[in-house]
Amino acid sequence: MTDTPFRPFDSLLDRDTALSHLQEATRGADDGELFLERHRSEGLLFDDGRVKTASYDASEGFGLRAVRGEVTGYAHSSEVNDAALMRAVETARLAVGEGGGSLADAPARTNRRLYTDADPIAGASFPVKLETLREIDAFARDLDARVVQVSASIAASLQEVTILRPDGTEVSDTRPMTRVNVSIIVDDQGRREQGSAGGGGRVGLDGMLDPADWQAKTREALRIALVNLRAEPAPAGVMDVVLGPGWPGILLHEAIGHGLEGDFNRKGSSAFAGLMGQRIAAPGVTVLDDGTIPDRRGSITFDDEGTPSGKNVLIEDGILVGYMHDRQNARLMGVAPTGNGRRESYAHAPMPRMTNTYMLGGEAEPGDLVAELKDGIYAVGFGGGQVDITNGKFVFSCTEAYRVKNGKIGAPVKGATLIGDGATALNQIRALGNDMALDPGMGNCGKQGQWVPVGVGQPTVLIGGLTVGGSATS
Repeated sequence: MTDTPFRPFDSLLDRDTALSHLQEATRGADDGELFLERHRSEGLLFDDGRVKTASYDASEGFGLRAVRGEVTGYAHSSEVNDAALMRAVETARLAVGEGGGSLADAPARTNRRLYTDADPIAGASFPVKLETLREIDAFARDLDARVVQVSASIAASLQEVTILRPDGTEVSDTRPMTRVNVSIIVDDQGRREQGSAGGGGRVGLDGMLDPADWQAKTREALRIALVNLRAEPAPAGVMDVVLGPGWPGILLHEAIGHGLEGDFNRKGSSAFAGLMGQRIAAPGVTVLDDGTIPDRRGSITFDDEGTPSGKNVLIEDGILVGYMHDRQNARLMGVAPTGNGRRESYAHAPMPRMTNTYMLGGEAEPGDLVAELKDGIYAVGFGGGQVDITNGKFVFSCTEAYRVKNGKIGAPVKGATLIGDGATALNQIRALGNDMALDPGMGNCGKQGQWVPVGVGQPTVLIGGLTVGGSATS
């Protein structure tokens, strides 16, 4: 482990030579960059009273990209030296050919700081991290005699990037990430149920290892497990649904957010393609993607092309007003980049991706929305889900949900799934609570084999006529 800052042009490459190679790779291209990265991560998992895994990973490399029209030439290497860079130039130039394009202007610069640049891995010693996990395990078992298994994990990472553009513009960013998760299994007379809680962000480990923080997560995981212990089979049928605030915004992210990414719309494969300026949601619905929120999991000072992150309005009062763009799709669609060009690592080319995607709150009291339900579901926790980008159809499983009849919250239900499509769900929103909240910092988003950290959020939302999949007759 090293505390030396990542300065690739001080130790690995000569900057002038690297710039010359990049300029040769992008000669006749519309765009391109040299993306250099060092990434370190540590993970500890304490499961059922013992250390199950302890890992430390380190990687370093570069990605060289040249773009002409819709074609991208991309080469990457874990060796950061002049020879590897010269080979990458040959590969990238295959996409450019002998074209006569002109390079797009470089992104604007920013001095904004959204998070610390301290290494979270070094924020606590290994023995302290291990002892914290042991304390979580003991604390959970002391809370309730029905606890039979506890899994607790601590993860920390530091990504350092430098982006060099053909005009000589250079930007660097240091991106920390931490997360603590707790999962608990309870047993009551042979019936076993599970509950999980966790979160984090671009923050140090000191706050995450504070007993007040992990004890709250542990209590929440136990609460969910005990709720599920008394859950009844979920009903099935078409019914009104109230979604809780915060993490249930993952449904918004998947069912709507991906459909508003620029590449899907440029290619016409999104359910929202060609609808700019038209009403796609109920009045009052405003959705943003905002990478500028300090310390949040999905935030980035600038994206992986060097464009400063933005607070981008996607839907305003029900009207589609914007998509999320990287530089290539923005140029091809004749609009400005939005700071959403992201990549998993140096081994991947950037593409339009979400950062922190959320729906603004309304004026209704959350309790009033539940009181409006005559016969429906109140869903406050979600697990996995699937969505088809071309038509927006989604299926999401609930990890915590309740049956509601005549405005009264009844028994928790198990096995509930929400089925619908994003476009219809947007238009069937009947009311928005005044309690907009962001998730606790646990989201990851996959697209075309790449994973990036993201955030989600929303207020309490009343949606009419979703299909609920379950095992009981409504």
